[in-house]
Amino acid sequence: MHVGICGIGVYVPESHQSAAELAQATGVPEAVIATKFGVKRKPVAGPEDTTAVMGVKAARVAMADAGVTGADIDLVLWCGAQHKDYACWLAGLYVANELGASNAWSFDMEAMCGSMMAALDIAKSMMLTRPDLETVLLVSGYRNNDLIDLAEPTTRFMMDIGSGGSALVLRKNAGRNVVLGSAFKGDGSLSLGCVIPTLGAKTWPPKAADLERAHFIVPDEPAFKAQLGEKTLPNFYWVIDRALELSGGLSRADIGYLAVLHFKRSAHDAILAELGVDESKTTYLDEYGHVGQNDQLLSIRLGLDAGKIHDGDSIVLVGAGLGFVWAASVVRWGPYEE
Repeated sequence: MHVGICGIGVYVPESHQSAAELAQATGVPEAVIATKFGVKRKPVAGPEDTTAVMGVKAARVAMADAGVTGADIDLVLWCGAQHKDYACWLAGLYVANELGASNAWSFDMEAMCGSMMAALDIAKSMMLTRPDLETVLLVSGYRNNDLIDLAEPTTRFMMDIGSGGSALVLRKNAGRNVVLGSAFKGDGSLSLGCVIPTLGAKTWPPKAADLERAHFIVPDEPAFKAQLGEKTLPNFYWVIDRALELSGGLSRADIGYLAVLHFKRSAHDAILAELGVDESKTTYLDEYGHVGQNDQLLSIRLGLDAGKIHDGDSIVLVGAGLGFVWAASVVRWGPYEE
């Protein structure tokens, strides 16, 4: 028995913010943003593209790609952002209703920008143990750019955050694109390193001035950067190696395509060098920036369209969620082989 991907959908808003516009808002030179930060432009959703609506749009594409209807779906797993259309609200049930998935139940889960890999592993585990789950939809929307103040100096590293949606359809015994192993690593010592200081239970009830601070801040920037500099890349390598090992004893040499989140160019290049992965086996998202937990499916879609992904390739999806959790999953692309 296996679980495979039979449909992928990506939604990118039409409106964008350019490197020049980011430079004007931040005071960082345009050339630095385009080259060092690696953002030539990024999609930014308008008011009509709410978090859940972008998930619905991506889900429709994934369902068409898979050749399924809403009636075929047994579970809708929302793995998009916490910043949803409403507070304390289940986006997955809204998505299911919009798609006509009347037979499906749903729950929302969150591992920040590691959510897609966590959802893949959770869905696979559930499908292999529950006889009533044959077809599962993973769906995500993301517009955390709403929560970034470009004038806030401590969060300049988050200027690449944009908007978008992604979705995939999983099928039990799909016969192709098999989900293999996943690995995760968490570090709660970073949980308070970058937060939105208002509108949460810790600052309830809200005060009139709280809206002015309803964006991410880093309370101790030097300490936060030092911790990330020490831990980020080693933890990326650890989850990648572990996910490969759990996928039938694979190694770095078996990576056929790396679907990696967007981050600054130097870090992207360092990961490729460490893993021994050629640029032709990945996609740098400098035309999109960081679209949260959608980066991996966006990268796969772009990789497929560019002819970078071939049958038999081991695709490694990798990302990290603020807080911090590092996550990686492996998918064997193409026809299923015992």
